[in-house]
Amino acid sequence: MATWSNFNLQNSASPLMEQIIFFHDHTLIILIMITILVGYLMINLFFNKYINRFLLEGQMIELIWTIIPTITLIFIALPSLRLLYLLDELNNPLITLKSIGHQWYWSYEYSDFNNIEFDSYMINYEKSNMNNFRLLDVDNRIILPMNNQIRIMVTATDVIHSWTIPSLGVKIDANPGRLNQTNLFINRPGIFFGQCSEICGANHSFMPIMIESISIKNFINWINNYS
Repeated sequence: MATWSNFNLQNSASPLMEQIIFFHDHTLIILIMITILVGYLMINLFFNKYINRFLLEGQMIELIWTIIPTITLIFIALPSLRLLYLLDELNNPLITLKSIGHQWYWSYEYSDFNNIEFDSYMINYEKSNMNNFRLLDVDNRIILPMNNQIRIMVTATDVIHSWTIPSLGVKIDANPGRLNQTNLFINRPGIFFGQCSEICGANHSFMPIMIESISIKNFINWINNYS
C-alpha cells in the first residue's frame, strides 16, 4: 500500500511485480547515463572556444552517434519484450476469479466453487468510526490463496473500468462486451489495495479493490464456510 512521502514503487508481492521493478531500475540507469552524457556535451559546447570553419562532414562521428543509440534501444527492448511475454503467461491456474466492473463498484465470482458471488462496495470512512483506510477499504474483500497461480477474468457492464493492483503488478482494462484475462501469483500473506485506473464517471475514485492473501488451508476453510 502506498504511504505518505513514498516516491518509489510499492513493495512487490508477486514475481511479476519484482520483474517490473527490475526493468524499471534497468531502464532508469540507462536514462541517467544518457542524461549525464548529453548534459556534459551541452555544457562543453557552451563554454569551449573550438572553431573549425572548414568542417563539412564527419562520417565517423555520424556512424558512432547512429550505432550507439541503436544498441541502447536494444538493451531496453529485449528485457521489455521478455517482460511482456511473462505478463501474458498463464500456466495451469488453480482457481479462476471473475471480476465485473460497474458504476461504481466491483462484483466477483468464484465459478470453480459452486459459483460464489458477491458485490464489493467501498466502506464509508466517517460512518465506520474512521477505523478503516480511507477510499481503500471495502465491505467484501477478495480472498485468494498465496503461492498459487490464479486466473483473473475481467469485464464490465456499463463503461470502461480498469482493475489495478500496483503491488501485484496487475493492470487490466474491463471493457463492456469483452472478457480480458490476466494472472496472479501472490508470494506472501497480506492485504493488497488497488483502485480503478480508468476514468469511468462521477464516482470513479470510489470503487477500490481489496485482496486478502491467505494460506491454502485457510482459503479452503473460507470456501467451506461461505458455502
